[in-house]
Amino acid sequence: MDLGLKDAAVCVQGGTKGMGRAAAECFAADGARVVVLAREQAGIDETVARLTELGSPDAWGARIDLLDPPTIDAAFEQIRLRWSEINTLVNAAGPGGARSTWDGIPDAEYHRAFDLGAMSAVRCTRAALPLLRTAAWARVVNVSAHSTKRQSETLAAYTAAKAAMTSVSKNMSLVLAKEEILVNTVSPGSFASASFKAAMRALPAERGLNPDNLYDCMRWIAEDYGHPAHMPRAGDPKEIGAVIAFVGSRRNSYMTGANVNVDGGSDFC
Repeated sequence: MDLGLKDAAVCVQGGTKGMGRAAAECFAADGARVVVLAREQAGIDETVARLTELGSPDAWGARIDLLDPPTIDAAFEQIRLRWSEINTLVNAAGPGGARSTWDGIPDAEYHRAFDLGAMSAVRCTRAALPLLRTAAWARVVNVSAHSTKRQSETLAAYTAAKAAMTSVSKNMSLVLAKEEILVNTVSPGSFASASFKAAMRALPAERGLNPDNLYDCMRWIAEDYGHPAHMPRAGDPKEIGAVIAFVGSRRNSYMTGANVNVDGGSDFC
């Protein structure tokens, strides 16, 4: 299917890791111009090289600190000077943070989670809005999480931040629909991202779980978090990248205000 992405201007915030990186690669493979926004220059350089290899005609990156609003404005000013427009904005950065039950998380950790997990999408979308309005067509995709529907005891701050982002995305879609700027969220379930695999490598060796085996990944999630899925394996990041690329493409011409679950059926277990 032609997604209508050839030469489209795509910005992926958090585009050097996990879901953001997977999405950036899918956009690049379909011929989009892709800029990734991230904090570490080494990650930007490596990602840009890969995007160029995949076929992006103008892949580049800019450093950004999502906890420092002036760097957000500066990054989008760079995009304005280079491209003058954005067709697709993907807000993919996650809040991360320590894992604890809701009563064991200090206020500062909640504030940080909301700043990274919800306000980063608000700030980036606000900064991108003039460039989205300039484009012939425009999409915003915010990456949420299936945990907003299936709670985990030790992901309270993370899940609350993602739930806030899902809610504000719905409001964005309402406000921007009259301009035909489509705003949706994509909610991944258990995907074997780099951080996911790193957490598995810290597990005791006697558990016999291989982070590179998607079936072992799902077994870990089922055993430790009680989040099984109808599918017996975890997802490959490429599988969520493809969904983000569609939702953020010209081919998606009428869906807005939706929250798309990509979770192997875990939402229905």
